[in-house]
Amino acid sequence: MRIAGKVTMVSVALVAAATLSACANSEQASTGTGTPTRTSTPPPPTSTARPTATTGATAASGPECTADDVKVTGDFGQKPTITIPATCQPPKQLLSKDLKPGTGAEAKAGGTAAVNYQLVTWSDKKEVDGNFGDQPYPVRPIGQAQVIQGWNEGLIGIKANGRRLLVIPPDKAYGEGGQGIKPNETLVFVIDAVQVS
Repeated sequence: MRIAGKVTMVSVALVAAATLSACANSEQASTGTGTPTRTSTPPPPTSTARPTATTGATAASGPECTADDVKVTGDFGQKPTITIPATCQPPKQLLSKDLKPGTGAEAKAGGTAAVNYQLVTWSDKKEVDGNFGDQPYPVRPIGQAQVIQGWNEGLIGIKANGRRLLVIPPDKAYGEGGQGIKPNETLVFVIDAVQVS
């Protein structure tokens, strides 16, 4: 019992000495001016800081944009050009607009689609992803596929050989997590349904 008590007391004394010496090393002599001196650089921001809801939003004022405010050029099968307006705010709801109605089978929940897509982020209006010119991306089962919720909801009803605009708010995209996209970013997709079954 005495040995355990001595070991504990020695351990406490060593920890206290180490703590005091660490404090002493970071202190500087008083300059006598009454002004505190900085002895180290500030700590980096912590990873626990939560991004604000406006991190991915633009500073645009005015009403929320509609699907008609987003301009898209290019035909089905060609890489589209997407122009996001600066005169309105990103929408808070999922927007969907058929740019070219399809002529084939209609996508239903539980079905399959093969799509080409182009993605532009709202806040900086930059193209960040797309697969035009590559193999179409398979989405299955529609409604429960391993894609963002905005796709699961927004692809229902698209017909084969059709082109659709989807404007997806952060809560149906990547949210605060970002996952390679800015946190709370609104996403603008143009999607061509190459095949639907």
